Amino acid sequence: MKYQVITFYEFKDLSNLDAIKESLLSAMEKYSVFGTIIIANEGYNSTVCGAPAKIEKFIAVAEKIFDTGLEYKSSYHEETTFQRRKVKIKREIVTLRKNVDIKSGAGTHVGSKKWNKLINDPETIVLDARNDYEYRVGTFKSAINPETDSFTELPDFVEKHFDPAKHRKIAMFCTGGIRCEKFAPYMKEKGFEEIYQLKGGILKYIEETPEPESLWEGECFVFDERISVDKNLRKGGAKDLSLETKK
Repeated sequence: MKYQVITFYEFKDLSNLDAIKESLLSAMEKYSVFGTIIIANEGYNSTVCGAPAKIEKFIAVAEKIFDTGLEYKSSYHEETTFQRRKVKIKREIVTLRKNVDIKSGAGTHVGSKKWNKLINDPETIVLDARNDYEYRVGTFKSAINPETDSFTELPDFVEKHFDPAKHRKIAMFCTGGIRCEKFAPYMKEKGFEEIYQLKGGILKYIEETPEPESLWEGECFVFDERISVDKNLRKGGAKDLSLETKK
């Protein structure tokens, strides 16, 4: 039996978080879905795993709970990638600790088909918006490693190394897109005019880009028991380098 792993998020005004939490936990239990869902007043962020038929039913329920259509990235594994069910209520669905207007990022998304041309442009600075332990597992050709241990450190890196007057064209990416959804508007608000973010992140790029055309190098770190996925979105061979950070 193969298990389906889906990741999804959306910045969307939510209220009644306690009720949403209970409804999600109930749906996860009903359909034998495991994983983590983070909810906040600003939206939701999740990675869950289950039998494909059960995932399909869970998605239908989640769409009713969130009153939306889920846009998700999907991959498969021979075993479940999570052992527990968690729904967490937090202040942010991805922690930046900066006040950001998500709407400021409108028009900055670039799809997989145009991404290669963008990052091959010598005028483009390619910024990996993930942490050092993720970068070391795999990244895009010529990408800058901010050498951060957490997303909250990225603003300091930008302040020290980038200047809106000099660095005019910046393309950023992350695993599934959510960090860039916050950081692209943050950069715009800091005066960087030409900002781009990879729509759907690395996972969508790998899914949509034939391997001969791919500029991705190595594997992609993921936050479940697989640790990483390869260029076919199958379990990779990487070690969990985040454990070194926590020592």
